[in-house]
Amino acid sequence: MISQASGEASGGASPRQGMAAWAEQLQRELAGRGLAVASVPGKGRGLVASRSFFPGEVIICQEPYASTPNRISVGSSCDHCFASGNLRKCSVCRVAWYCGSVCQKEEWKLHQLECQAISALTEERKKMLTPTIRLTVKLILRRKLQSEKAIPSSATDNYDLVDALESHISKVEDNQLVLYAQMANLVQLILPSIELDLKEIAHTFSKFACNAHTICDPELRPLGTGLFPAISIINHSCVPNAVLLFEGRTAYVRALQPLSSNTEVSISYIETAATTLKRHNDLKQYFFTCTCTRCIKDSEEDALLEGYRCKDQKCDGFLLPDSGKKAYACQKCSISRDEEEVKKVSSEILLLSDKASSLLSSGNNSEAGSVYKIIEQLEQQHYHSFSITLLHTRETLLKIYMELQDWQTALMYCRMTIPVYERVYPPFHPMVGLQFYTCGKLEWLLEYTEDALKSLTRAADVLRITHGTQSQFMKELFGKLEEARAEVSFRLSSGDEQIS
Repeated sequence: MISQASGEASGGASPRQGMAAWAEQLQRELAGRGLAVASVPGKGRGLVASRSFFPGEVIICQEPYASTPNRISVGSSCDHCFASGNLRKCSVCRVAWYCGSVCQKEEWKLHQLECQAISALTEERKKMLTPTIRLTVKLILRRKLQSEKAIPSSATDNYDLVDALESHISKVEDNQLVLYAQMANLVQLILPSIELDLKEIAHTFSKFACNAHTICDPELRPLGTGLFPAISIINHSCVPNAVLLFEGRTAYVRALQPLSSNTEVSISYIETAATTLKRHNDLKQYFFTCTCTRCIKDSEEDALLEGYRCKDQKCDGFLLPDSGKKAYACQKCSISRDEEEVKKVSSEILLLSDKASSLLSSGNNSEAGSVYKIIEQLEQQHYHSFSITLLHTRETLLKIYMELQDWQTALMYCRMTIPVYERVYPPFHPMVGLQFYTCGKLEWLLEYTEDALKSLTRAADVLRITHGTQSQFMKELFGKLEEARAEVSFRLSSGDEQIS
C-alpha cells in the first residue's frame, strides 16, 4: 500500500514537491499501460484500470526493487533469476548463488558492494544474515547506486516508491519494535561505511511485513521474497479480479475476468480457501479488515468450509450453530448435534494429527500415510465433503503417496480434492489449474490417456489465464496436452479403449 503523504525531497525540492514529481512520473507511466493510481473509498490509494482488460491479459509487470532467495546458506535459487539448477556460490562472500555468468554479471554492480560488506563479517555474524536482513541490505545498496547514477532508475523503479509505502509502524506491537531495532543495528554493522538512519531502517522492516511479496515458482512453491513497489499499490480482495504470479523473479498481474474502465484492480494477499475468521486473522499483518462482498455475507459459507456434517450419514447437509443453544443444527434436515460431541471428535483427530505430523517431519512417510488414512476416515464421519480440514488431509495424503511413488493412490486422492477446489476457489484460480495438471500427469503416467487429456485440457484452460502462454512451464503443459491428444487420436483410430 502507498501512503498518502511521505517521501524524501530530491534535487533540493521540498518533500511535497519531491512527492509530486515522482507521483506525476508514476501516473504518466501507468497511463501508458491503461492504469492510474486513484483514491479508493475506505482503502486509501489503489490501482484502477483506465481501459478494458480481457481475462489473462497482463495488467502490470515489475522487476523487484530488492529480492532475496529464502534459503541463503544452501543455495536454493539464483540470486538474479531465481532458477534452481546448476548453482554456484560466490567464491568471495560465499553467500550469493548464481546459475551462470550471465546472471552474475547482471547482479554485479549491486553484489560487488554487498560482497565487500559480507566478506568483512565474521563467520558468526554471517550466520545472522536472514533473508529479511539481506533484503534490507540490498535495498539500501540499490538506493545508493541509483542516487549515484551508477544504475538507472525509472518511474516504476526508484526509491521514492519504496519511501511512500505504508509501514503502519504506529500499530506494531512493542516486542516487534524491539526486534526491528535489533535488526536495524545488525544492518548498520554490515554496512558501516554508509550513514544510516536506524529509525528509517526499522520502518523499512515494517514495510516489508505488509508490502513484500513471496516469490513463487509456477507451481506456487515459495522461492524467496521481493519488494515490488508499484504492485504494492494494488489492494486486497477475497474475491479478486486479478492474480499475481511470477516468472523467475518478475511479477505479473493478470486479469481473471473482464475488467472495464474505472474498475479497481484487486489481488488476494492470502489463501482465500478459508473461513472469514481465518482470512481476517491472516490479514492482521496488513493492518486492515477486509470488507469485500464475501466478507460481509452471512455465515453459511463459513459453516460449509468448517464442514461439520449432519449426524444422519444419509443426509448431505452441513451444520450451522444453533443460536441460543450449545449445539449445531443441520441446515438441510434440522437434526441437532451436541457441541461437546463435536469438540470431542475434533480433539481425537487433533491428537492423531500431531502424531502423523511428527512421523512426516521425521521422514517416515509410509507410517505417516497410514495414520493420515485413519484421520481421513474419522474426518469423513465428522466433516462435510467440502470441509477445508478434510481437504487439507487429502492434500497431505496426495503429497505422501507422490513421494512414495504410489501413483494409483496418489491419483485417487488428487481426484477427491478437485470437486472441493472447484467449490472453494473461483473458476480461474491457479490452484484449480495446478490440481488438474497434477491429475492429468498422474493419469498419463498410469496410461489413463482419455482421462489425462480431459484433465490436461482443463488445466490449460485455467492456467493460460493465470500463467499466460509464453513461459517454459506453460510450454511444457501444452506439449503434454498435444502428446495426449495425439495418443487419444491414435487409439481411437486403432479401436483401442481405455479402462480406468
